[in-house]
Amino acid sequence: MKTSDFYYDLPEELIAQRPIEPRNSSRLMLLNKNTGEIEHKIFSDLTDYINPGDCLILNDTRVIPARIYGVKKDTGAVVEFLLLKQRENLIWECLCGPGKRAKTGTQFVFGDGQLECTVTDILDDGNRIVEFKCEKNIYTVLDDIGQMPLPPYIKERLEDKERYQTVYSENLGSAAAPTAGLHFTSEMLDDIKSKGVNIGYVTLHVGLGTFRPVKVDDITKHIMHKEHYIMPQKTADLINETHMNGKRVICVGTTSCRTVESVADKNGCICADEDDTGIFIYPGYKFKCIDALVTNFHLPESTLIMLISAFAGYDNVMNAYKVAVDEKYRFFSFGDAMFIY
Repeated sequence: MKTSDFYYDLPEELIAQRPIEPRNSSRLMLLNKNTGEIEHKIFSDLTDYINPGDCLILNDTRVIPARIYGVKKDTGAVVEFLLLKQRENLIWECLCGPGKRAKTGTQFVFGDGQLECTVTDILDDGNRIVEFKCEKNIYTVLDDIGQMPLPPYIKERLEDKERYQTVYSENLGSAAAPTAGLHFTSEMLDDIKSKGVNIGYVTLHVGLGTFRPVKVDDITKHIMHKEHYIMPQKTADLINETHMNGKRVICVGTTSCRTVESVADKNGCICADEDDTGIFIYPGYKFKCIDALVTNFHLPESTLIMLISAFAGYDNVMNAYKVAVDEKYRFFSFGDAMFIY
């Protein structure tokens, strides 16, 4: 298939610029992956479509407020830093802009001196290796001076950082939120549990590669970015037991889906694991483990719309997106959701 096969026309006004309140009041499209049938609900209605004994798999990663602005020590010029990956405690791989101001050896100061850094290397892709210096824990400083690394299609400033975190976020490490989980409230999760639905957690630290466009025409030639995941023993056992009992494994978000499918063997059995995954799921992929998926509406020609097309069927998905546009659903990170079952 070609990348252009996954294009759809999206009016700019349908790109959600701010989160909705309360979280679970967003719209929910139900999509039957076998028949293509579509229904329109509210996200809080999801509880009615999950059955006792099913398990819901959530990604408990937490987003780092990784966008910080530094001032060059010698000139006072301002440079934006986006922390991408922690190499060691105070050594990070960063994206800097404008890059010409961040040459090797250049020193920067952040937050009135709370944080300092030196650029130690420039990688082939232009990313910088930076060594920070601070008296406090660096995550404490980032929480004080950093901004959420919102996707480029969100133009408005986010006033409450927690609205770009899931209510169950725990393990710091992501450069972007697992946005399908943003719709859940703590109360809704309690209701789901009280219904007899089991909840399991995985961790996949979302990288900015999730927003990287597919630049090749033949999708099979696309090289997927790698992200670090953790599949705990408790969650692996839960998934295996769920299937043994004839119930469904429901992943919340493409990140949870990619984690589960990365770990599953050919029979769908899960073992505890921690590693990096570069799994690329597109039509033709045979799913080994997941039975249903909660997901947002994704960018045209993205690897994420390719993944859900593999799960729900290409024609079903492209029709569902056309319906979503016609019905004026809200799209992308702060937008509405789908439940594919």
